[in-house]
Parts: sequence; structure tokens; C-alpha cells
Amino acid sequence: MDMRELLKDLEARRAEVRKMGGEDKVAKQHSRGKLTARERLAAFFDDGVHFEVGMHGTQMGLAAGDGKDRPPSDAVVCAFGKVDGRMVCAAAYDFTVKGGSIGHTGEEKVTRLRQMALRGRWPMVWFIDSAGARIDPGSSHPDTISLFAGSGHLFREQVVMSGVVPQVAAMVGPGAAGTAYIPGLADFVPMVKEIGSMALGGPPLVKAMTGEDISEQDLGGSKIHSTKSGVGDGEFKNDAECIAAIKKYLSFFPSHCEEEPPRLAVTDPTDRREESLLDLLPENPRKAYDMYKLIAAIVDHGEYFDIKPRFARQIITCLARIGGQSVGIVANQPNHMGGVLDVDSSDKAARFMQICDAFNIPLVFLQDVPGFMIGSKVEHEGIIRHGAKMLHVMSAATVPKVTVVVRKAYGAGYYVMCGRAYEPDLIVGWPTGEISVMGPEGMLGIAARKLFGDAPPPPELKQQMVDMLQKNIDIMKVAGWGLIDDVIDPRDTRRAVAWGLELARHKRIERPFKKRGIIPV
Repeated sequence: MDMRELLKDLEARRAEVRKMGGEDKVAKQHSRGKLTARERLAAFFDDGVHFEVGMHGTQMGLAAGDGKDRPPSDAVVCAFGKVDGRMVCAAAYDFTVKGGSIGHTGEEKVTRLRQMALRGRWPMVWFIDSAGARIDPGSSHPDTISLFAGSGHLFREQVVMSGVVPQVAAMVGPGAAGTAYIPGLADFVPMVKEIGSMALGGPPLVKAMTGEDISEQDLGGSKIHSTKSGVGDGEFKNDAECIAAIKKYLSFFPSHCEEEPPRLAVTDPTDRREESLLDLLPENPRKAYDMYKLIAAIVDHGEYFDIKPRFARQIITCLARIGGQSVGIVANQPNHMGGVLDVDSSDKAARFMQICDAFNIPLVFLQDVPGFMIGSKVEHEGIIRHGAKMLHVMSAATVPKVTVVVRKAYGAGYYVMCGRAYEPDLIVGWPTGEISVMGPEGMLGIAARKLFGDAPPPPELKQQMVDMLQKNIDIMKVAGWGLIDDVIDPRDTRRAVAWGLELARHKRIERPFKKRGIIPV
């Protein structure tokens, strides 16, 4: 053949591959409200432009043979291209071909893409729509099952990549067995509502092994993982919203850990005063309010990107910008359980802080914390080791840290929310702030027991004791001891945080040499 004939043949082969599982399978995919793997990549990359890797791959042992079972691209489309002008590598499992199952050749392709991402220091994104490991006994040339389709390398290499480049695993369909651990090791896991799911064993395997008859969504659907397990980082109504969320998430991050996050031009003055903050807190210091209102008031243009918004709601973890600079905000939410910390909220905050610290994103803490939950339930759940995880990550973090004591800052909650001993580069308080080992009611309970035994204190004396104890934890007294840097007008919170971030912009922290810290688990 001459070159023109070869190119004609090449284009015919490419056209055949682009058909994926065929018209019927593509139509079925669309009928479920899902995009195909190739449509997802076209929507993800700038102007749909990307370079595909391994287009001609097919099932192991068949590439040069006469067998009829030649799955296009071996059920996964791999590509690199630009997202908002920056290079990103992305792999999309193709459910129209063998249910998007992991084949040996397909995983070789994804391994190649991961290597490109790690060497080039580019973010890695997975679009997961996969039945998991391929078991195809009807084929005359099945993949070698004992090799696990090479997926063992996937998990080890994901750990190697962790903290080097951002990793995103979008659950745009099912992810079972092998493909369920990809999100387990990724940094950000968006899920398409009532379509995305993940489980170590899908419903058929669960039924076969345990006898439990359960649907895919009830087993490990988007609601379960976004509200109960905490594996998912949020639900999005369709592929388009999920893709937009990934782009938004990546916009806050550098391409790799040795870069600073992108800084946008400052269009919202950092010295902007926010009058609404004067009316945010209720007059009764024990009444709840919505911390999201404070966040919206101090960040650029009131915009923030919430992570795990429906999981462990007593702690807020979100990305935003202040003065054009990416920040990670960790804030207690009095509107839910009074903002008290428990097992799930500790895990949520610790993981978020660790991701921000890994990618040079400064942390801003908004404190209104009554401390950690106590009682037999949380002790049996391991509150000590989970709370210690948050304390460990907080202490290890070396990024700029700014703390605002809005109201309560009690006990170990004050520590894990970046109290004075935990290297905040600036720590300020509102006039309503209180810093103490516990609240006045708790201290009264201990003092009254010593004074009156099991009998309650006289009512007239009880209020006097509460008032006396309240004065000892007042923010002005704490400021008088030099334990915070300033007591600020709430309207100047944005300005104070911006000053703190600018102060710590070139921060360097020296730590003793060690191979690694040992996180409580």
C-alpha cells in the first residue's frame, strides 16, 4: 500500500473505534441520562481538543489475531489536553464496551497515562463508569484473571502520586471492586446524583456472597456516599454539572505540589467592610446561626466551593479566594449540632487540611467550637483517635494559617481549629469570642459538685457563678494576656484575614528530619 491507502485504512479503523459499543449501546447510555466516555472528554477539555493515547488498544491476545471479540479501546479512553489553559490527563471508562470493565490492555493504557501525569506533573482525572474487573468466561481469549488486569499497579501508583499532583475520580456511573478504590485514593470525588455509585462488591456479588438483595444506589449510591460514608465529596445532577465541578475544583489548585496555586487579579477589595456581620450573631450566645453567611461575607465576591457539604455538617470545609488567592476554609457550623466535633467531622476536616497543605493552599479557620463530643457513643466509635488525626494534621501543616475566634473556642476544639499553640500566622477574635478549657456551664458543674456535692447550687448563686466564670474567659481578658494578636471589629474580618495571608506568603517552617509522621487511624 502507498501512504494514501494506509491513511485511508487508518481513518477507517479510527472511525470504527469511535463507534464505541455501537449505536444500540450508545443509545442505551443516553437513555440513562449519561454521556459516553468520548462525550465526557470532549466536554472536559478546552474546545474539546485533546490527544488520545492508545486508541487502537483492544483485549489482550486479540490485537493481531482473528478473534471477533475486539472491544474498542479496551473499554477505556485515555487522553491529555488543556483545561482552562493548563494540561490535565484524563481516563474515561466506556460503559458501552463490556460495561467499562477493566481489561489488561485498557489498564496498560491508564498506567501509561498515569506515568505521563506524574512525569509531567499534571493533574490526573478519572471518569468512572465501570462494572469493575473484567470476568469474561464466554470469550475464547479472556484476560488473564489472576493478573487482576494489572490493577494492582494502579493503587500503588495512586499512592505514589498522592500529594504530588491533584487526583480526581468522578463517579459518573458505577464503580465496583477495582474501580471503587480509585475514588478511595483520590483527592476529590464528585458523584452524579442517582447515577454514580461505588462499592467493593456490586449487588450481584453481594447477593451471591451474603444473600442480601439490595439495589446499586441503596448499596453505594451518590446519596449514601455523600451523606453517610463521606467517600463522596458532593452530588451533581448530571454529567455537565459534574464536569463543571471538576474544573472549578482544579481552578483552586496548582498543577503539582511544587507550584503555588493560581492567583487571580484582585477585583474585590481586600479592605472591603461587611456591615451585615454586625447582625450575624444572635444576642443569646448559646443560640445558633449560619456560618456560611460569614464565609460568603469575607471571600471574594461571596463565592466558595463546598467540599462534602452534606456529610458531617457541623464542620464546613470549602475552597474560596481572598484577594485573588486560593484558601481552604475550615469553619464550625453552629447551625448543626452546635458545631461540636465528632468522629466524622474530625475525619472530614483532617483530610481537607491535609489536601490543602499538600498543594500549598493557605488555611483559614473560623472558630465557634464547643469542643469534642463526649459520652459512651463517641468513645466507643474512637473519638480519641479520630480527634487526634485532626490534631496531627493541624500540627504538621506548614502552609499559612489564619484563625478568627468568632464566638466559642473551648477545650481541644480550640487546639484542632488552630489555636495559639498551633502556629497560626495571625490569630484574632471578635468581641464575642471566648477562649477556655470549657464553657462556664461546664466549669460550674465541676465547681458546684465540689462545693455542694450532689445537691444543685442555690439558684441565686448559680447565676452569679456563671457570670464570674464568663468574665474569666472573655476575649478581652485573653487579649490582655497576649494570647491573641488583636480583637477586631467583625466588619474588618476580611481585611484582617487578607493581612494575615499576605504576612505569611513567603512562610518557611523547619521541621526535624524524619521519614514520615504516623497519623492516628
